[in-house]
Amino acid sequence: QQDENQSKGEMSTGTELQTDTEYQDQNADSSIVQPLVAEDESNKAQPGDQLKVYLTFDDGPHATYTPLLLDGLRKRGIHATFFLMGKNIRGNEEIVTQMQRDGHLIGNHTYDHVQLDKLPGDQACQQIIKTNNEIYEITGEYPMYLRPPYGAWPKDLELCVTMLPVFLDVDTLDWKSKNVRSVENIVKRQVKDGSIILMHDSFSTSVEAALEIVDMLTEEGYDLVTADQLLVM
Repeated sequence: QQDENQSKGEMSTGTELQTDTEYQDQNADSSIVQPLVAEDESNKAQPGDQLKVYLTFDDGPHATYTPLLLDGLRKRGIHATFFLMGKNIRGNEEIVTQMQRDGHLIGNHTYDHVQLDKLPGDQACQQIIKTNNEIYEITGEYPMYLRPPYGAWPKDLELCVTMLPVFLDVDTLDWKSKNVRSVENIVKRQVKDGSIILMHDSFSTSVEAALEIVDMLTEEGYDLVTADQLLVM
């Protein structure tokens, strides 16, 4: 169920970006990349094991909070995946350049954070293509991965874009709680080998929680990797 504040955009202050609700996979019969998770794995690494977690951030870049997050990840030598909203790129080009320079994976989160299956096909394609072009102008590379807002991925979009949708299996609800401890507790309870963790780089509490989660998972033996590694597990 979508949070009522989500439909209002949560942008009245000008300092917080529109955010995702809990994702639901509405297209189980579509040709999609399913979240890769290991079954019956301990949350702790065993001798000789290397557990993987995919840390992902939606809705950026944010002029204030994304640079803070990038600084923290750089200090820890951690790479994450950032799914960018096209309309938030203008004016934040240097942040996107820094993402690329630091070795993060840059993906597409549509231009206006729209639910793609609610739009005519041509408009849905333009939401993706326009954002791809914005990213290409900065990085010189077209993104290969996309996180569709609200988890809605119409199969007919595969006719106009050749991108791989990436979903999730740990929704931290950081946009909703804006509470560091709450976000950390969700990850502690749900994380396992192969988890794709959803966060947002739009809030100070999310940045603080993300860096503490990185430290916690690293200590527990997890290797934090980017979403392109989904296909090589």
